Amino acid sequence: MTATATHSPAGPVPQAAVPPPPAKPDARYLALRNFAISISVLNIFGYTLLGFEQPWLWPIICVLTGYTTEILMELVSSWAQERTPRFRGRGGRGLYEFLLPSHITALAVSMLTYGNNQLWPILFGVFVGVAGKHALQAPIGGRMRHYMNPSNLGITVTLLCFGSWFSIAPPYQFTENANTFFRVGIPLIIATAGTVINGVLTKRVLLIVGWLGGFVIQAVIRHFVWDVAVYSALGPMSGVAFVLFTNYMISDPGTTPGKGRNQFVFGASVAMVYGVLMLLNVVYTLFFATTIVCGLRGVGWWAAHLRKRRQERIAVQSTEAGGRPARGADESGHEAVRV
Repeated sequence: MTATATHSPAGPVPQAAVPPPPAKPDARYLALRNFAISISVLNIFGYTLLGFEQPWLWPIICVLTGYTTEILMELVSSWAQERTPRFRGRGGRGLYEFLLPSHITALAVSMLTYGNNQLWPILFGVFVGVAGKHALQAPIGGRMRHYMNPSNLGITVTLLCFGSWFSIAPPYQFTENANTFFRVGIPLIIATAGTVINGVLTKRVLLIVGWLGGFVIQAVIRHFVWDVAVYSALGPMSGVAFVLFTNYMISDPGTTPGKGRNQFVFGASVAMVYGVLMLLNVVYTLFFATTIVCGLRGVGWWAAHLRKRRQERIAVQSTEAGGRPARGADESGHEAVRV
């Protein structure tokens, strides 16, 4: 910080320097923090007031599992990439910010799945969700980034592995112990909080618009083409699980596009894949549709990266071929004299 000075007959008189403006808060950190607070509060209310049916100790075990997995996978990744682990060098604040995504993933998997009296499938889902960020990456924007929605991936893989007796948490548990007034108010509160977070921090409003608009369109198409009752096709939109999925899962800023048009296409694509899976009688359709779209997006990033590398390699080979002397000519480019 440098002080300025004014001149007087006795010499320069120093003046206090103007302090720099405060740094702008990191929007990604604020979004993760608010997501983590929201889902933590919802779990507390769920186990004390709403009617969550899992044992109250399970989300705590899931969170600790998520933390452990995140730290171990980061140590392995940093060792393989010869870099410093991301949670080191910043003290407790750095570790706290580093663990926010795994906190959200662990609570989401614990809250949205039901394993009867078996905890280990849920822990498996937490492990897959957190570890998938390190295993499934693609070159996006010049650096390697994960492209699969962590909590959605963990839930999807667990359903595929244990689907015969493992399922999604029953939707009624979110309002089981609520009276008529709060049964209507709970979805409104969740939707309002999620809309504020997505509108102000994550900037994923267009993605949600594309998802909701696409969901209505696929429902109408199924009604007129395949005679599906329109009220049944639109019925999921009235549930708490749909509101949670819309505001806290599909809008994950780390695995969705940043540009407005791409956001809209992403949300609409999930809705269209949902409609196709419904026609094929696939259950747990919301989660499988999101997994498919995220996976296709990752494949697209890899295809674009490999195509770019191939074009660069061809350009280098063309440049080298253009600089070589032609057959029968010396290095100066003149025709060689044959004897």
